[in-house]
Amino acid sequence: MNETNRVTFLTLIAQNKRASILLTVLMCLLIMILGFVIGKAWFGNGEIGMALAFVLSVVFSFISWYGGGDIILSMSGAKQIEKKDHPKLFNVVEEVAIAAGIPMPRIYIIEDTAPNAFATGRDPDNAVVAITRGLLEKLDRDELQGVIAHEIAHIRNFDIRFAMLMAVMVGVIVLLSDFFLRSSWFGLGGRRRDRDSDSGGGGYWFIVALVLAILAPIFAKIIQLAISRKREYLADATAVQFTRYPDGLARALQKIAADEEPLESANRATQHLYIVNPLKNFKQGVDSVFSTHPPIESRIALLRQLGAGPTTTPK
Repeated sequence: MNETNRVTFLTLIAQNKRASILLTVLMCLLIMILGFVIGKAWFGNGEIGMALAFVLSVVFSFISWYGGGDIILSMSGAKQIEKKDHPKLFNVVEEVAIAAGIPMPRIYIIEDTAPNAFATGRDPDNAVVAITRGLLEKLDRDELQGVIAHEIAHIRNFDIRFAMLMAVMVGVIVLLSDFFLRSSWFGLGGRRRDRDSDSGGGGYWFIVALVLAILAPIFAKIIQLAISRKREYLADATAVQFTRYPDGLARALQKIAADEEPLESANRATQHLYIVNPLKNFKQGVDSVFSTHPPIESRIALLRQLGAGPTTTPK
């Protein structure tokens, strides 16, 4: 990597890290505000609502920390393999893991002909790389190495933990919002609203909480997806640091995006984990607040800045 590319690489990493931190702070603020407003509407005490949000966050985090990766692998139909099952794949993963300075992750295979891959786990010592059968069959060694480097970049950069944190925060926001909306028409919420309306003070908080309970899950999802897109750019750049060969990843991205086979085991809950969105009804070239990944063209443009040559759409 020449000096110009090295400066570009370091600048991209710094920009993406700053953006991710800012978006995480916004997500935390959204949880606290939602908890406070719901506490005011339910109990007339915002601190109680914030305490409820905190307890839910701890419970969700505990479940995610110890079981999140296994749940994702089970949902994806991934099965662990050993080195004797696919020596070439293990050699590629070992090479990149050594370059990244992390322990060898466990390797799982998804028996699907659509090419794709993802990483999960809670840290580099407890990480997994999952690869579809189609990825092994349709990519050459340099392209496979580029994909593996991208996934190991997610592990080394702690994106796998970051993704779980974001999922926990979104889950807490959705659960709080759902609890409030359901209770708004009966039970505690309804009784509290009636008492506060009589006293002239609570109607305002109820309306604010109602609006926020409807909008907060949408805002939370937008923030989660924005962070996901930033981390994809960062993983692409970090992968180049490991392989010193941006062309391999650029060609792999082009091939995976151009492949028309949908990944049967993928769904809306797991689509953001994959190197390329596996749900083919989502246009890969569209960049919007609801996109799980940056446009392929933008990712390849980044790789060209780091030294990749021109790519062509596979026939």
